[in-house]
Amino acid sequence: MLATLTQPTCRLVTLGCKVNQYETQLVKEALVSGGYREAEEGESADICVVNTCTVTATGDSKGRQLIRQLARRNPGTRTIVMGCYATRDPKAVAELPGVFEVVRDKRELPDVLDRLGIVELPRGISHFDGRQRAYVKVQDGCILRCTYCIIPQVRPGLQSRSPEDIEEEVKRLLDAGFQEIVLTGIHVGHYGVDTTRGRSNRPPFRLHHLFQRLDRIPGRWRMRLSSIEAREINEDFIRAAADCEHLCPQFHPALQSGSNSVLRRMRRRYTSEQFLDTIDAMRTHLDRPAFTTDAIVGFPGETEEEFSETVSVCRQAGFSKIHVFPFSPRAGTPAADAPDQISPEVRKDRLHRLEAIERELACGFHASLMGQTLEVLVERAAADRPGFVRGTDRRYVPVTLPGDETDIGQLVEVRAISSDETGILGER
Repeated sequence: MLATLTQPTCRLVTLGCKVNQYETQLVKEALVSGGYREAEEGESADICVVNTCTVTATGDSKGRQLIRQLARRNPGTRTIVMGCYATRDPKAVAELPGVFEVVRDKRELPDVLDRLGIVELPRGISHFDGRQRAYVKVQDGCILRCTYCIIPQVRPGLQSRSPEDIEEEVKRLLDAGFQEIVLTGIHVGHYGVDTTRGRSNRPPFRLHHLFQRLDRIPGRWRMRLSSIEAREINEDFIRAAADCEHLCPQFHPALQSGSNSVLRRMRRRYTSEQFLDTIDAMRTHLDRPAFTTDAIVGFPGETEEEFSETVSVCRQAGFSKIHVFPFSPRAGTPAADAPDQISPEVRKDRLHRLEAIERELACGFHASLMGQTLEVLVERAAADRPGFVRGTDRRYVPVTLPGDETDIGQLVEVRAISSDETGILGER
């Protein structure tokens, strides 16, 4: 007991995307293997690690607030700050209370941890704390230049992990009891591009090759892609996806706008017609695939007609879920300084209108699954409904079903018996 109490303690907090959550888990496992333990609730931590986000100015503000809170609640702590905000504005981060190290580049992590006595950063993770599905980062970096996005400035270049390391990590996570693996990255569809660029003698190994390789891992488990650009879904991708036993038939191509003129101003690489053709091709070859997406409303110069084009494309695509964002000017991006900025009132109005369309589309998609047998990953107890649990099926539809805590983390088959815009009710 005394040895446990004298162990150095750590506390880790994450803001932002799935990649950040994965990277925090990696650092946590490095600290634990190096002799640290996670601080308990109410206990002060010797080391705090904050993984920040800078997608919006709000993300920066949340990061600063969190760092100050940790300094107050963990007197004398040394805070390590990593992530995209730390990369974008290291000087501002370094001036915050308690900050001991600012990791401007994730490649600096081994040196930072070495100064804490951690001699080696793991090559991958073996668990994913607090979640029933595990994220696996397969690549980093983005080489696109969408006019609204700051991320290529803070995660430049491309860096793909080796398929061997990824496969070993997936096997470890499956052995640890996880039954769903989510392949994630900053630009997942560019997986493998960096490994063959300029090397004509080396055969390409792309994302569809990767999930085909992972699909050969035996057992009852499933694999999901966090996102994929429509431009990167070609015939080879669709053919491979159709042949994969473990790959979930749910894909997240980000539309952003259904107006070709807005897409050009965003510097996206497709037209709305090309996007819809891709959706149609996937529906032809896959078993009732679900499509979720992101959409930005109120982009600079967006007219009511251009917004209506987005509504029309969303209806034609038949999305099961739309993450709708009002345009948020991000300092350092071309769109932030673009003329014809849309008023907050108009942005909010269009947000609500597209969210209403999203609910309508979700209700229709859920209804289309009535009577079907669904495979659900149970994630939590239904706090408002005793004797029931909640999870998601292979198409990422929320499902409520009879069950208890012993079902959490398991794949359970149910029959869909009723639905609404929020999800499906199933019976076992």
